[in-house]
Amino acid sequence: MEFSAKPNSDKPMERVLYEVKKIIVGQDNLLERLIVALLARGHILVEGVPGLAKTMAIKTLAGAIGGQFQRIQFTPDLVPADLIGTRIYNQKSGEFNTSLGPVFTNLLLADEINRAPAKVQSALLEVMQERQVTIGRESHKVPNPFLVMATQNPIESEGTYPLPEAQVDRFMLKVLVGYPSQTEEFVIVERMTSAVQAVQRIVSTEDLLALQKEVDDVYVDPSLMEYAVKLVTATRQPQSVGQGDLAQYLTFGASPRASINLILAARALAFLRGRGYALPQDVSDLALDVIRHRLVLSYEALADNVTSDELLKRILAVVPQPEVPLHERAYSRPQL
Repeated sequence: MEFSAKPNSDKPMERVLYEVKKIIVGQDNLLERLIVALLARGHILVEGVPGLAKTMAIKTLAGAIGGQFQRIQFTPDLVPADLIGTRIYNQKSGEFNTSLGPVFTNLLLADEINRAPAKVQSALLEVMQERQVTIGRESHKVPNPFLVMATQNPIESEGTYPLPEAQVDRFMLKVLVGYPSQTEEFVIVERMTSAVQAVQRIVSTEDLLALQKEVDDVYVDPSLMEYAVKLVTATRQPQSVGQGDLAQYLTFGASPRASINLILAARALAFLRGRGYALPQDVSDLALDVIRHRLVLSYEALADNVTSDELLKRILAVVPQPEVPLHERAYSRPQL
């Protein structure tokens, strides 16, 4: 996605991205997906080596939307109470008081989530799905809007606890972050070795909630939903699209949650691009990010060094995009 040098003052999310780009260099895809996840009320899993500004990206975004930001460094000795909070006995009053944990924020960074044991990961799962935590017998709602960005380091596997498929499936998007280009890295060094600009708040959390409701009204043609379902079904039955040789590489395909999230994310991306209706391109642009982490590859895929992205690109190439007629509701949508 290209960001204009002078953002339109009538498009608050474009101004948010422009403000974040004053600090972050060369992570256009990650920043766009973060905004999509925010608008679609989803969560995002980011995989990349250390030092690629993943933490700074979400922290800067939090500043631009005026939201609270918390970072949790996941380690093997972490316990669920370190995330969600606990009940503390007050000797003076003789009662238990609830101390809420760092998950009570707008943007939560779960850094190196695969370094914490399963009981900690499952504690985060309730927060992500139900947007609440249960301490004792009481349930506490987290603030709204709420976004979890979890990171994984692909280099080391020792001392890690791989996320189970059921939990990985809860993330709307999985984004792979690579190294910057030589030109981008020069700008990064130049920017980080001088006085860093303060991030200006562009919108409020109340504005963001209003934008989320506008995204709910983005029109999605039924043929687009059918297209999303065909893509996901092809990961379970590749022979249905003439790709039967891919079956040996797939133990399990994507769940129906992939089809749902494809449409939800495509709606948000269409809104971010200034449209009141989604197009097939919005779905195909997000297909890798929505589906890649939902596939369970076979031992043959690992032996042949075949990745989820390679399989998905084969499927995207053979499933035809529908021709979506512009709906009358789509002509006069307000732009963001």
